[in-house]
Amino acid sequence: MRTLLPAGWAPPIGYANGIEADGSGRIVFVSGQVGWNAQQQFESEDIAPQFEQALGNVLAVLAEAGGRAEHICRLTAYCCDKPGYLAARAELGPIWRRLMGRHYPAMSMIFVSDLLDHPGKIELEATAVVPRP
Repeated sequence: MRTLLPAGWAPPIGYANGIEADGSGRIVFVSGQVGWNAQQQFESEDIAPQFEQALGNVLAVLAEAGGRAEHICRLTAYCCDKPGYLAARAELGPIWRRLMGRHYPAMSMIFVSDLLDHPGKIELEATAVVPRP
């Protein structure tokens, strides 16, 4: 994968403007993962722990295909608590770096009115290109 940054653009912070993935890998689509545990139970109603669990869930599903964090080329986040998200941003960076390292895929954050799984506040879906074995 190659990060795309047009000439003259300031580098984005915490995401990539674009990612180029070559066709030599397997494309893996991870459906929206919320911040619940393996038994589909929320352990917190706060954004940071839900984000950590949701991102861990994305990585767990990706691992089933032999993938790792650095194989994610696109991540979309849906959040129904913008004030809570903004208040938790300082906590999210360390969580990201612990789970994802310094890998920043192309990302979008979309604020929505609600999520299907209550009391979920954040949902993450990912697309990855996993190398062939």
